[in-house]
Amino acid sequence: MSRLRKATGSDDHIQGNPTAPIELVEYGDYQCPHCGHAYPIIKNIQEKMGSKLKFVYRNFPLAEIHPDAVNAALAAEAAGLQNKFWEMHDHIFEHQNKLNDLSLIKYAGQLDLDIEQFNIDRRSEALIQKVESDFESGVRSGVNGTPSFFINGEKYNGDWEENIFLDYLQHMVK
Repeated sequence: MSRLRKATGSDDHIQGNPTAPIELVEYGDYQCPHCGHAYPIIKNIQEKMGSKLKFVYRNFPLAEIHPDAVNAALAAEAAGLQNKFWEMHDHIFEHQNKLNDLSLIKYAGQLDLDIEQFNIDRRSEALIQKVESDFESGVRSGVNGTPSFFINGEKYNGDWEENIFLDYLQHMVK
């Protein structure tokens, strides 16, 4: 079984209770149709598990097969610098079929971001390094496709359809 090779920390995007008994880490690609399918499932699981779940999203853009994935990841990270990572994350997944530059700028405007700063940030070396660092930690952790999930540091290889995944996570809390 593969383990998460980089513990979650202050450079991660975290939703939920930071001290929850269950930590779910997703390595995802914003242009991946499977990640798009997983997006509402994770949202529902977060709602049903409440304070028992800490959710972490890490970038794993598969650039060779998803040409807009890196730009989408950089857009989410740039939005994060204006405290709107999760809003952009959600917006991108909800409009997954439109991830070109103009669309990403439009989404930033819809989120009331400072567009000039957003454009500067998403081209910055620091954010490029952040996306690369997420990707590299995924490779070291045994990620070979998206979405990939880790539960409390262990790679989850089971079914992630909602009822099965939710039952599995809830059973871990009992």
